[in-house]
Amino acid sequence: MTTSSRRFLVLGLDGGTFDLLDPLMRAGELPFLRSLVTGGVRAPLTSVYPAKTIPAWYSFATGKDPGELGIFGFTEPEGEPGHSKIVQTFRPADAIWDRLSRVGRKVGVLNLPLRTGYPLHGFVVPGFFSEAGDTFPREIRSEIEGALGCPYPGELPVYRESERREWMRAATHAVVQRGRAASLLIQHHRPEFLFVLFRETDRIEHQHWNELARPVGEIPADLLEFWRTVDTACREVDTAFRAAGGPAVTFVLSDHGHGQVRSDFLTNRWLEQEKFLVFRNNDGLAGRDLIARAILFSQKFSVGRRLGKPMAELLRLQRTQTISKLVSGPTSFEEMAERIDWAKTVAFSYPIPEGIYLNPHNPDLTPERRDAVLRELTERLEAYPEAKIEVFNPREIYRGRNLERAPALLIRVDGMTTEPWMDFRYPRPLIRDRPEFFYGSGTHRMDGILIASGDGIRSGGFDAALNLLDVAPTILEGMGLEPPADMSGRSFGARLGLGA
Repeated sequence: MTTSSRRFLVLGLDGGTFDLLDPLMRAGELPFLRSLVTGGVRAPLTSVYPAKTIPAWYSFATGKDPGELGIFGFTEPEGEPGHSKIVQTFRPADAIWDRLSRVGRKVGVLNLPLRTGYPLHGFVVPGFFSEAGDTFPREIRSEIEGALGCPYPGELPVYRESERREWMRAATHAVVQRGRAASLLIQHHRPEFLFVLFRETDRIEHQHWNELARPVGEIPADLLEFWRTVDTACREVDTAFRAAGGPAVTFVLSDHGHGQVRSDFLTNRWLEQEKFLVFRNNDGLAGRDLIARAILFSQKFSVGRRLGKPMAELLRLQRTQTISKLVSGPTSFEEMAERIDWAKTVAFSYPIPEGIYLNPHNPDLTPERRDAVLRELTERLEAYPEAKIEVFNPREIYRGRNLERAPALLIRVDGMTTEPWMDFRYPRPLIRDRPEFFYGSGTHRMDGILIASGDGIRSGGFDAALNLLDVAPTILEGMGLEPPADMSGRSFGARLGLGA
């Protein structure tokens, strides 16, 4: 394929969903994104499963599914059950920008979750997996912060309702500074490919989905201001990128969608209930169960709901966590792992919340027995009367076979309106009246967004969703490179109107 002079800007809105953006665009709150939709293509973008930040963005970057990468979440098992480590970047594949860099195209990556920057023809400023100072080249952080006149923004802190005003200001300020940093880097380094990720969008949606789901006129002012700022930052980066000259295409996309979370499913509680997970004794569970029942009962009354948030704020404080554990006992899987009878336990869920793992320390789990256990787990989960549970075998849903770190099974509960958890915070598996004060009101969905506009892009929408795995080969083809045959995805460039 002949080399194309076309340049690509990719603006990532973590957790972006048309369920939120469409009403905001119709109301005139997002004029830049609306202009891209009007002059280009808009389509749902189906994520990988689990639809989580790390496997999804890494699959976007490489065009390979989680089974090829061996990456299924933020962490992966390490050593004994109850221990995990952060996944390695892109194992074992090249990203779009690696392939472009090797043929001499200048590239830039800003804020993708990476453990560290690394050498390529361009620059890398990693996001929240990284430590300060690990950019490539190293001096680019000083360049950014010198131009901004302040530190480059990192990941937002844990949300506390009592600090909402400050937290929202920090989120909005981070978007402003991220947009300014990207524009400065464009001007100074003139990349032919640039990826910029706004992580704050996902954090806002997790915490405040119930407010964002209201009619636009009823959305609180701080949330509207945040999304206006996102729109302005996208326009600023796009303007700087196009000012560098030559044919250019802009993609605005997300790693997954977002929506309301209504319930919790505690997988390890279910496994315990069904005798797949066995404790040596119940020490530590009785106190927790009593308090959990009291919390759930209190949410039936207005006074309990009003007291829930300040109580949650108090329990989050370091000085009260020790007291809380003394009263209620441990609840996390890591804390409870030492109390589990590993010689009798058959299955557990850790460290991927959507995953169920077979216990390698059970001497009775022969290969033949493993197959029977998987069938039994699948049958019981799919027959669970209180929720719709879909069960997937990773070896059947992924093209790749880099599955040694994969769960034995993956579950999806109530179409992702029910969120799976690995801990023991409540006394029963399914919590329909979910207290929002600890965890916010939003969670992920499979359908993210794609907005494409620029030179060669036709105008119009797609009836059917595109796939996140298809973005990498589309960009490579659009920039004149032959997409590798071993990618899971296939280019949809022809559907966009892009030629060689």
